[in-house]
Amino acid sequence: MRTTAMLFRDCRTIGADRAFPYVLATEDPSAEEPAGDSDFDYTPAGREDLPYKVELWDEAKASVEQVLAVTANGSIGYAAYYAATREYPNRYITLRHKSGIVSRWNGPDQ
Repeated sequence: MRTTAMLFRDCRTIGADRAFPYVLATEDPSAEEPAGDSDFDYTPAGREDLPYKVELWDEAKASVEQVLAVTANGSIGYAAYYAATREYPNRYITLRHKSGIVSRWNGPDQ
């Protein structure tokens, strides 16, 4: 089991050409585990884990032309939606959560 408290150590040289000012370590330096052992799972998230989408529609508002952002976080999704409304002010843009529309930008009437 790993110790959760982390300390900074003095400068360590990694290899012959790279040096890093700090290296994270456990409280007990003798209890270090090999560098390859990790508690993190680096598998990519599937699409079901990213329910928020910002969509740019074609000019006829018939189909999605481009998905501008996909995220798991609603705040990030709204920020991307807000940025899209500024980038494409004359286009139809939607912020979608799964299959429902959370917000839509219709652009000015022409």
